[in-house]
Amino acid sequence: MSLIVQALRRMFAVLDWPLLLLLAVLALVGMATMHSAVGDTDWRFADQLRNFLLAFVAMWAVALLPPGWIRRWAPAIYAVGLALLLAVFFFGVTSKGATRWLDLGITRIQPSEMMKIAVPVMLAWYLQRQGTGGFRLRDFLVASVLLLVPAAFIMDQPDLGTALLVLASGVCVIYFAGFPFRLLAPVMLIIVVAIAVLVSLEDRICQPDVDWVLLHDYQKYRVCVLLNPGTDPLGKGFHTIQSMIAVGSGGLYGKGYMQGTQSHLDFIPERTTDFIFAVFAEEFGLYGAVALLILYGLVVLRGLTIAVRAPTQFGRLLGGAMSMMFFVYVFVNIGMVSGILPVVGVPLPFMSYGGTALMTLGVVFGLLMGIGAQQAEHE
Repeated sequence: MSLIVQALRRMFAVLDWPLLLLLAVLALVGMATMHSAVGDTDWRFADQLRNFLLAFVAMWAVALLPPGWIRRWAPAIYAVGLALLLAVFFFGVTSKGATRWLDLGITRIQPSEMMKIAVPVMLAWYLQRQGTGGFRLRDFLVASVLLLVPAAFIMDQPDLGTALLVLASGVCVIYFAGFPFRLLAPVMLIIVVAIAVLVSLEDRICQPDVDWVLLHDYQKYRVCVLLNPGTDPLGKGFHTIQSMIAVGSGGLYGKGYMQGTQSHLDFIPERTTDFIFAVFAEEFGLYGAVALLILYGLVVLRGLTIAVRAPTQFGRLLGGAMSMMFFVYVFVNIGMVSGILPVVGVPLPFMSYGGTALMTLGVVFGLLMGIGAQQAEHE
């Protein structure tokens, strides 16, 4: 009996209760918003509830894994993920113009989702092995290769949203490992200048005969529509225009729960997935949107707190990367819905419908809780 009690204590000890409470509140808000967004498709509400339960089980299972075990298996996890990306390149299944899936007979998998976790785990494993003697050029070059190779494969599928998340989490690991900020400043300056040039030359570079070498035509079109949605108000610009109308029409207090006209009259495209924030903002207004952002901010803050308190360099790097990846999820989705970023298909955490994204988030927070449990054992 005592062994059973000890096992149960161990199972519950890995849970970080402040973080779990924040996630539970987000899940409740997400399910309530989903109930309003689904309309007549009740099966989506039931499926999303199932997805939350599966994500919670995944989170708990990953939290029970010792961070030391994850650290030892990091190269193998990365190698398997990279091999699956290569398999997609040669044998992938194409759907809606994108080749992102592998057909295993009984199911289809999307290896790029695995790389959201595998890349920061691998980078944290590599960089913590280099010790604390300062960031060397060799470390940066190796880390860059480990990051850019899978990102390039994902970009080629094409899947710009997932590639962005992989790059963001990887850059965070490299920066947290000690990469000097003074070296990042020129990169940030180049990005700012590129955006300024893009905006100022929009009329010229968005012409049909202008080829954007690094982007597919549909990605170029998304950026150009972002700069001027009115160029295609009934096509690609429709998403941005309608979501901005919904967000703006909510005003300060919102129209009330299940009273949103843009969503219930089917003006908001993909209202249960990528654009669910427009549904929420229309019904709960600016105050509701700010409250939701504060809730997301508290989750990020709790994750970073766990990372800072981690007893190992591996835990600190991985925890910081997981927290910032969650932040990028939120930033990109809300920026996309608000019309300040192009539509790249990044879901809003704990709000958008989808099992794969929720499962990935379950693993993310399971890793954070495992790191937090390791810190509690050292106290």
